[in-house]
Amino acid sequence: MNTLTPCKMGLALSLTIAISYSVCMLLVLLFPVPAMAFLNALFHGLDFSHLGAFQSFTWTMFLLPLGVLSVWGFLVGALFEWLKNCLQSPANRHRLH
Repeated sequence: MNTLTPCKMGLALSLTIAISYSVCMLLVLLFPVPAMAFLNALFHGLDFSHLGAFQSFTWTMFLLPLGVLSVWGFLVGALFEWLKNCLQSPANRHRLH
């Protein structure tokens, strides 16, 4: 079985989150009304429209969460791969069955 290093898995998850977040932000900017309808549906009908209109786009509003989510993704991915590698080590395989 191919294994990744924790850093490679962290980077893969971080990039996946960054790309997904960027696409989501673009869709919200291009289609704010359907985006709000989707958000309401995603949360089982909770009405987010009472929170007010979308704020004007700023780069800070985009880059700050992008950075936080990317770092979080890297840490979670690295931890996941490290734990997976530990559990798959020959010394631990007999414990998994």
